[in-house]
Amino acid sequence: MQAQILAPAAVLVVWSIIMLFWMAGTRLPAISKAGTGLADAKPGGRGQDLEGVIPDKINWKAHNYAHLMEQPTLFYATVVILAIMGAGQWDVLFAWAYVALRIIHSIWQATVNVVKVRFLLFLISTIALTILAVRALIATLFHDPGVLG
Repeated sequence: MQAQILAPAAVLVVWSIIMLFWMAGTRLPAISKAGTGLADAKPGGRGQDLEGVIPDKINWKAHNYAHLMEQPTLFYATVVILAIMGAGQWDVLFAWAYVALRIIHSIWQATVNVVKVRFLLFLISTIALTILAVRALIATLFHDPGVLG
């Protein structure tokens, strides 16, 4: 079951890289179009400095990429714990659900970005992650991989 629980994490890593390229592919031309290039950037400049400089819709991809560097770090740790302790079928199912919801969340945020729907996607994915985290806690506290079934 180790490969099965690690596969969703690998998919989310690749998805995060896809979002990085999508962000760069839309942001760099927008920066150039705005009349500021990377050569013109002030020392120590950050992505947040582009807020209000380039269109919001372009920045949405950067916002999502930042989100993929936040909560999913908990997912990666949880998946590794479950892989070490012995993941059950439910763990794999919830891991795939989390990843699918995060990918849908990314696409939604990068294109439509209606917050009400985005928040619902985030909430449901957080519930899946919470279930995984509790199962990882149970597996480690009881140190019995069979307890997860």
